[in-house]
Amino acid sequence: MIKIENAGSGVFVLRFQNGENRFTPEFLEGVNKALDEVEGEARALVTTGEGKYYSNGLDLDWLAANGQKSNWYVGEIHALYARLLKQNLPAVAAVNGHAFAGGGMLALSHDFIVMRQDRGWFCLPEVDINIPFTPGMAALVQAKLSTGAAHDAMLTGRRYTAPEALEAGIVHRTAPEEEVVKTAIELAAALGGKDGRTFGAIRRTMYRPAIQVLCGESALPLS
Repeated sequence: MIKIENAGSGVFVLRFQNGENRFTPEFLEGVNKALDEVEGEARALVTTGEGKYYSNGLDLDWLAANGQKSNWYVGEIHALYARLLKQNLPAVAAVNGHAFAGGGMLALSHDFIVMRQDRGWFCLPEVDINIPFTPGMAALVQAKLSTGAAHDAMLTGRRYTAPEALEAGIVHRTAPEEEVVKTAIELAAALGGKDGRTFGAIRRTMYRPAIQVLCGESALPLS
């Protein structure tokens, strides 16, 4: 489900290989195990999906069938976002396709985003699927995007193409399909040359309010 590749120069690539890469409990566990495996050796991290999808976020079918576990489930998602924000590893998301809802927020949990320029959308559709943002998720989006971009993305559910996402400051670079991961690896390698503890400390200070909210609450508001 999660394939680990050593790309050289201290960069490890985590490839999500589960179709739409929705956040099943197994997927979340797999990402955390992969992070456990590489964090002692890696100097920087890249994540990517395959085919049409980076990640479509929450597994709503699982959530509907396991409503009694919703607090635990959302807490696990918050913990993954917070882990990426807190870790000493610089991280780059290579968004190869659609990054929707929680998948878009997973990308935002990285330090930089490289998005495929000719296909795929970045979208936070919560307003259209009647699932309000949790305080932790809202704090993450508002910490990573400008006020205007967060307002637009969160309240309209707009689907951003890569050029539109670049213009809005949601992603940092775009690239052709065959260059997305390569571009992300090059960026990660440059970041990996920095002292990880210093990098992580700066990031934790920058995003402390979002980290505190993500780590401090897990309830999923449904109304």
